[in-house]
Amino acid sequence: MDFIKSPAFMLFGMGHRRKLVYLRGGLLLDAQTCEPVRKWEIQCERFEPESYTVSLEIRGGAQVRIIEDETAVWIEEHGDRREVTRGSTLHLPRFDEHRHGPLLRALHAELLVNIMPFGPVPNLWVYPRPWYRDAAMMLMCFASTGNLHLVESWVTGLRKVWDRNNSGEPEADNPGQVLYMLSLFELKNHPLIGKIMKALPDYQRDKYIIGRSDYAEHPVYQTKWLKYGLRSLGMDDPYQVPEVFDSYSSLFWMDYRDQHVDGPRFSPGTVAEYPYLGWAEAHFHRLPQTAPDPGKGILTWEGSASEADYWRMEELAKHGLSGPKLNMCTPHTWHAAEMFLYLMDKDLSLLN
Repeated sequence: MDFIKSPAFMLFGMGHRRKLVYLRGGLLLDAQTCEPVRKWEIQCERFEPESYTVSLEIRGGAQVRIIEDETAVWIEEHGDRREVTRGSTLHLPRFDEHRHGPLLRALHAELLVNIMPFGPVPNLWVYPRPWYRDAAMMLMCFASTGNLHLVESWVTGLRKVWDRNNSGEPEADNPGQVLYMLSLFELKNHPLIGKIMKALPDYQRDKYIIGRSDYAEHPVYQTKWLKYGLRSLGMDDPYQVPEVFDSYSSLFWMDYRDQHVDGPRFSPGTVAEYPYLGWAEAHFHRLPQTAPDPGKGILTWEGSASEADYWRMEELAKHGLSGPKLNMCTPHTWHAAEMFLYLMDKDLSLLN
């Protein structure tokens, strides 16, 4: 986990902007092509993710800042401020009234920087397509920060019931997630709704749905998502959450909390690789969590994921980024979303 504790980079390019990565040692690259943007001979550097800034002292003592704000990414150098990239205007709340405001700002940036031209992704390097599950959690955050406009065209353009990202499987939590995302834009007449309703009978058993998600049956989680999506759109909901143990039930903390059969929880090893599971479980059970230090840089990750294309980071590795050797990607948006939403829950005061 040393890579996570002491990251070698910081990302810029929130929303619809060119993605840039600053690598420790003074190199600024295009994050997708690895094209060099700037290179400095530095004496020291300071990562300030809560301020969307990297501050440099270059040889001779001059100060340089790479900084992102609501309108653009800038380089401040020699008294000048030069725009590097801009896109749609962002909303970057400061969360000044929150005791973990700096952490919320840093997590919010990790979410926004993973909006790609083709949609919101778990990680901009190793996931070349959006995942409905991760996207729904991202949009839940953006709904609270005024940034849904950044993903509206992607949601409006959805045409498939399933993302089929896990070995092509139609995962049964997807329909509810799609319905929820459509509800955020009041798309009650979207053509995908009819497709979803037509597909559901194939997954219905009694008064719930059941299928596979992450290669296992999770009827409680899947039915909760479906009910949540239907209710969010104001549609009839004939479904009932089954009274069975489902290890994913605690991942759905947003509602139906009393409809849960307790059982074994995620192991420390599983949470270390997939930390979003631990944060969601803690949110559901109202368990204390330890707040990471936003000054440490990238805060979120995922390890050893079966569908992550870690080879896509090989070109960055040539420039000194060691992440691919660890079968790990950072940042990760499901992790960031779960942390963000845990912090934003006014009924929780358990964060250490």
